[in-house]
Parts: sequence; structure tokens; C-alpha cells
Amino acid sequence: MGQFDPELIARVRSASRCFVREHGFLLKTLAGTGHSPSAVHAIIEIGNSANLTARDLAERLNLEKSTVSRLLRSLECREEISGLPNVEDGRSQILFLTDKGWAVYKKASQFAENLVQNSLSLMHGVSAAQFADAFSAYADAMYVARTGKRPQSAQLDIVEGYQTGMIGDIAAMHARTHSEIIGAGPRFESVLTKALADFVPRLSSPNNNTWSVLENGRVVASITIDGEGLGNEIAHLRWFILEPHLRGIGLGKELLLRSLD
Repeated sequence: MGQFDPELIARVRSASRCFVREHGFLLKTLAGTGHSPSAVHAIIEIGNSANLTARDLAERLNLEKSTVSRLLRSLECREEISGLPNVEDGRSQILFLTDKGWAVYKKASQFAENLVQNSLSLMHGVSAAQFADAFSAYADAMYVARTGKRPQSAQLDIVEGYQTGMIGDIAAMHARTHSEIIGAGPRFESVLTKALADFVPRLSSPNNNTWSVLENGRVVASITIDGEGLGNEIAHLRWFILEPHLRGIGLGKELLLRSLD
């Protein structure tokens, strides 16, 4: 785990407190709905998710199961949510919003969208897209730190074979990682890029293959089996790397098992 400047930590903490206050999370009700912040969050999560159970919601909201049970009973009494039998687990129900629930969802969403729109228009020194990427990465990191699971927002699939831009993406990941660890410079990156460029045309051979994880169209994790480079039918595992925000959630193990298979 990296060590960061205490002043930087203090800035992030201060901004987080301000964010909580400006969103109104310290008030008894949120977003002009007459509902508590936890109730509004529950309605938003149910509205955004398919096949969500009470157990899933408790983990999503970082609340005790007993607290979520009371919360859901309250929303049921308001006729804002209901449940259907879960065909995969008869002991649980799939939660969904009623028409009244969707009305609360739309009101809360409009409140949040207006707040974000107005705030982004007043922001200086960083683009809205850069902020969205950084803020999403920070939120994902907090979720991973708490649960040890893959980020909720990450749309991550392992894909096989050549991916557009993979040579540059994989070389850049290695260059950044090894620059921090051992001070590797331009020669390292040049040699690595050439090796990747030499290998990629050989992917048509059944002895060679590569697996990548894409995030917003960019390769953010990869592993390769080169079955020809060393000769004698030796499988050479190469270019196994993940972006820092994807480490520690089991994705590397998944990639390694694909390559071993």
C-alpha cells in the first residue's frame, strides 16, 4: 500500500466532508423527497439494478441486514417497493419499485442531476471528463478496500486475441509500473513495444494466445502465452499485468487460470 503526503490526505478528507454536506446527507430527508438518505439510496439502487435482493442491497449500501430489513418494511408500508420470489433462492425476493417508488426515484434523480450539472459548470482547472474518471476510480477503490470485490461500476470482461490498441496499452502499463519500481526508462519501453509488435502477428498460430480486460475500450489488464518464442513446444507466459485499481480483486487469478488452461 502506497504512502501519501498527509496534506494530500487532508485535502481529500476535507473535500469528502464538503461533498457529504452539499448533497444534504446530514439532513433528516434528502433531495426534497421527505425520505431519509438511506431510503433514497435504497430506492435509487433498486431502480438501477435488476435481480437485487435484500442481501445485495445491504452490501451495496454498507448497512446491517437488520437495518435494511427495517428500511424495506418502511418502503413497503409506503407502497413504494414490492418483491417477487427469487427463482434461484426461495428464501429471498427480488426487489422492484412500484409506481410510487418510481416517482420518488425520478424526483431524487432530477435533484442529483441538477446539482451535478450546476457544480460541473462552475469547476475550473480540470475537465468534467477527467473529474468523472478520477472520482469514479476513487469510489471504486473505496468499494474494493471495504469488500475486496470487483468494483460495482466496472464493466470488465476478459476477451481473447488481438484487441485494437493493445500493443500501446500493454507497453504503457509495463512502462509506468516498472518506472516506479526500478526506474525503467525509454529503452525498456522501446524493447517491450518491439517485442509486443513482433508477437502480435503470430497470434494466428494455435500455440499462441493473449487475454485482455477492456475498460472503456482500453486494455487495462493482460496476459499472454507465447508457444513459439522459446521453441521446443515450451509455453512462455508473458506480459502479465493489471492496472493498479484492478489488483487484489481476483481478476489476476482469473487471467492466470485462462492462460494455464
